[in-house]
Amino acid sequence: MISPRQLSGWWHRLDVRVRDLPLGLLLLAGSFLPALHGKGTEVGELPTRPFDAWALLVLGLESLPLAVRRRWPAGCLALVSLGFAVDQLRGYHAVAGTALPLALISTGAHLEGRRRAAALLFSAAYVPLAVALYRLGSGGESATGFVTFYLVLVLAWGAGAWLRANRLAEAEHRLRVAEDTRTAERTRIARELHDVVTHHVTAMVVQAEAARYLTAAPDRLDGTLAAVGDTGRRAIADLRHLLDLLDPTPGPGRGTGPRTPPAGRLLTLVEQTRRAGQPVEFTEEGTPGPSAGSADLVAYRVVQEALTNALKYAHGVRTSVRVRHGEKEITVEVGTDGSGSAAASPGGGGRGLAGLRERVTVLGGEFSAEPATDGGFTVRARIPAGNPT
Repeated sequence: MISPRQLSGWWHRLDVRVRDLPLGLLLLAGSFLPALHGKGTEVGELPTRPFDAWALLVLGLESLPLAVRRRWPAGCLALVSLGFAVDQLRGYHAVAGTALPLALISTGAHLEGRRRAAALLFSAAYVPLAVALYRLGSGGESATGFVTFYLVLVLAWGAGAWLRANRLAEAEHRLRVAEDTRTAERTRIARELHDVVTHHVTAMVVQAEAARYLTAAPDRLDGTLAAVGDTGRRAIADLRHLLDLLDPTPGPGRGTGPRTPPAGRLLTLVEQTRRAGQPVEFTEEGTPGPSAGSADLVAYRVVQEALTNALKYAHGVRTSVRVRHGEKEITVEVGTDGSGSAAASPGGGGRGLAGLRERVTVLGGEFSAEPATDGGFTVRARIPAGNPT
């Protein structure tokens, strides 16, 4: 059995002319019902006359063009207006005359160009029709009646124009939302790439630069090169994890993976930075709660960015990392003792700290990054926990 949803989907897949045709057929069929004879629109007070051989043509001209009211609104209005004029002049006063305000609504809603010209042309065509109906009538219809009917037609056009304006505003809103979404997604991707790539590449550059001075010490050189390789493998793993987040479709060797870093990643991050030649003191209190979610990931990114900056701008200077996992929040503090030596490291443009501030603020926390009194730099973050991914 066909469900209403399937029936609705089938109906909306039909051509718009096929979907609009039943309305015209309904008005045409209603015009031939004896109970509705002469019950249609009447302008000019001409006496109602029975249908003759011309009636079928006139009624079809009034109603059937509604099938193209959305595809060709101007043509629909022209044909319906012609049929309506003949209908009134011959005194049929058929129900099919109701198609005129419907055509006006559709024209106001769907006509794309030359809208003002179409409105002026329709208004100009109404004047001779009103004059002809006044002269042919019994004189009972005053000029006020013709003006009132014209205002009704103007109201129908205005209703269509209002629908058009709402539709355009909604389409513009959807485009704006889509653009904002794309911009936010691009920003998120750039932030993730910055976090993942900058740290690992900075560590690799520092390690590679240090290796240049260890050619006389093969044992130390081998360890440094091994650290470079290990850092590269971690960079590849993190990039794969990021790609899984952007495209979670399962595939060979792929998985969506958790958004939060696994246990022990902070210590691994610190050890990697130490092998790059940065003395780091690490203190971690408590353990991440089961509902830390995004807060745990943001805390990891704060430590990662701060250590990356330490490698860049304070290489070889003591750096301290303190992380405390509380029941309601995670606090992070990373500080360096001085400016260090950044000659062998790439510079930065502040994108990472700005991204961290935004991440922490989104979770309702506090973030600060400012110079220390001893010439170093301190990064602090308070991140509310309990925000599931």
